[in-house]
Amino acid sequence: MKKLKLYLDTSVFNFALSDRTGDENAKTATEKLLQKIKQDIYDGYISELVMREVIRAPELKRTALINLINDLNLESLVIVKEIEMLAEKYIEEGLIPKKYQEDAIHIAIASINDLDVIVSWNFEHMVKLKTRKGVIAVNELMGYKAIEIITPQEVD
Repeated sequence: MKKLKLYLDTSVFNFALSDRTGDENAKTATEKLLQKIKQDIYDGYISELVMREVIRAPELKRTALINLINDLNLESLVIVKEIEMLAEKYIEEGLIPKKYQEDAIHIAIASINDLDVIVSWNFEHMVKLKTRKGVIAVNELMGYKAIEIITPQEVD
């Protein structure tokens, strides 16, 4: 069986480093997932967008995030015009608000690059039924395969 190709959005790394009360279960699930990527059970991917978002973090957090990402040896994907066009389609279809265009770009990056799963803790715009079903429909309409959008807890 082939390894799953997982796109990790920025929220995954934020939860891996979280010390907020109430985040313990999410943090543990995230750490387990990242460990499986390190063990080569799954192929992990990020994008130039993830790195742009990381760069915007305060210095101490930014350094910790960069170290965490570098330690995982993830493949980084670039944003091309086709990704921007698909992201715009998600927005046009009402799946992601225009104000949160970067969330649509994360989904489009994974879709265009033929990945299997988007892993996120973004319940507001990504990990929700409307978005999951809508992305599958738009991808089918546009000639891309269906992609799952799930939390780290759901990967196993």
